[in-house]
Amino acid sequence: MALILLAGMQAIAQEAAQDSGDAQAAPARAPSGPPMTVNGYVTNSATGEALPRVLVRVEGEADAAVLTDGEGHFEIPDVPVGPQTIRLMKPGYRDRPYATEEVDAENDGPPHNVLVAPQMKPLGFQLTPIGAIHGHVELSTGDPAQEIPVVLVKQVVRYGRAVWMQGADTRTNGDGSFRFAGLPDGVYAVYTEPVLESEPAVTVVAPGSAANVERSGYPSVFFPDAREFPSAMRIKLGVGEQAEANILLTLEAFHTVTATAFFPNGRQFSPKAGGESSVTVSILDAGGHRLPYTGEFDAGTGTVQAVLPDGIYTFQVAATLNDPSVAGAAGGRASRNKALYTGFTELSVAGHAVTNLRIPLSPVPSWPVRVREIRSALHTAQAITAAGQGLESLVTVAATNAGDLPTEGGGDSATAEAVGVDQLDLTGAGFGPLWINVMVNDRSVCVDSFTAGGINLAREPLIISPAATPPPMELTLRDDCAQLTLQLPAALAAFLPGDEPFYTVYVIPDFDTSVDLPPMTIHSSSGGSLTMTGLTPGSYHVYVFAAPVRLAYRNSTALAALGIPGQAVTVTAGASASVVLEVPGQ
Repeated sequence: MALILLAGMQAIAQEAAQDSGDAQAAPARAPSGPPMTVNGYVTNSATGEALPRVLVRVEGEADAAVLTDGEGHFEIPDVPVGPQTIRLMKPGYRDRPYATEEVDAENDGPPHNVLVAPQMKPLGFQLTPIGAIHGHVELSTGDPAQEIPVVLVKQVVRYGRAVWMQGADTRTNGDGSFRFAGLPDGVYAVYTEPVLESEPAVTVVAPGSAANVERSGYPSVFFPDAREFPSAMRIKLGVGEQAEANILLTLEAFHTVTATAFFPNGRQFSPKAGGESSVTVSILDAGGHRLPYTGEFDAGTGTVQAVLPDGIYTFQVAATLNDPSVAGAAGGRASRNKALYTGFTELSVAGHAVTNLRIPLSPVPSWPVRVREIRSALHTAQAITAAGQGLESLVTVAATNAGDLPTEGGGDSATAEAVGVDQLDLTGAGFGPLWINVMVNDRSVCVDSFTAGGINLAREPLIISPAATPPPMELTLRDDCAQLTLQLPAALAAFLPGDEPFYTVYVIPDFDTSVDLPPMTIHSSSGGSLTMTGLTPGSYHVYVFAAPVRLAYRNSTALAALGIPGQAVTVTAGASASVVLEVPGQ
């Protein structure tokens, strides 16, 4: 059974959603009394100025809403005494986000949990202005740059590391303008996708004799004028800032590139052979970075095709076969009656079509991960022997791209699959540098070490080459894990009248680890404490923030830039520890 957990990210979002729901539960001593008027004010978090015309809505049974006046003030009458949920909305502003690493969860955070009670002080809310990136695409021909696809990528934190992920896409309007609105502060990049002249997008497969016909188009350009992502300008957007990104596209000749893929037994790859289920064609630059150009398999000619401007490229083909026997005795790794093959070829486009390329396909190598366990009673590493318990219930092992290029979706390249009582197989993760991450699903075990040959996977990425089999990986677990309870100070442990504060907590080890350590949210109405189980024994530092923070905790420079030391805590094997959090402002 394939492991489908996204290494903690879904769990974070679920926890955040649960946090907002749990926080609405009535405290042990809920106040009582007649309905009362709730009043307060809303300000701009960046400037401190009052914000007019903010929609302040009390959800649930109260179901009342008002707009703030010119002074940012609001009053909502007849609100029942007790816990209430309040949301704020104003175009051009956002409320607090979730403390999560997911790029799609940045704008819609948890609602405000307010305990309505007599003699409650006026509420004070803050909204943060959002920014935008706008620009204009100009064509060298002087024609209107209409319907040009433009893509936005953003630097986000993933598994404690800063990575690039695709955030949004749009198309230029009639005069070549585009705009990405609703952006939080951060670092971005912008690029255009390639288009053929007078066509909305690149038509990849050229039928029949048209395969050698030269066409004109506009290559993909990363703002301001780069052909590859590493050379793109990084747009640093501050809170509420606007940035401009203008791009000039030059009309160039596009040429058809055709290649034929062959199995190791010399048989040509073709759906007509039966059994093939899918083929994916990727276009890479000379440095191995994925480009926005697309390739397709043409069933009519049995060739892989793309339409490209002049440049140096790599064609990479990945094929999935439903019937591994189609490839002959040298078939690739089979899993559930499927086989995976991959191949690549380097090429140069220089003023004319490129034909008759050959792409040798090879079986995608199996990347075995041997899972061992150190039992505290034996102090020796043994194979996992959890009766009736599959490895997927113990750990999730995932590979993510470690290179400097944007990835789509969640950013996971592959997730390991259990193939035995003590072995996972990691396949389909692509090539290049990859971070190998671990999520512990069974908190009765924790990670002792994760290695690949002489590589410490907690410190170095694994370099995967199409021409080489990766070194055997070994994940060692231990059963003498520690437990740590985090507690709010006594003054903040009770759900007090007013807007309940939410705190973001990171527990960061002082030692190298491949384990994902997502941020947690703690607040009084959920008990005022968090208990972490399944911790690897050792020394940690605890960081507490009064707002949602996405922290690249694997980056020592990012930690040093915080300007706060964090709380030191040591957890020992098989023991429990507790710490009262040092909360900002207390």
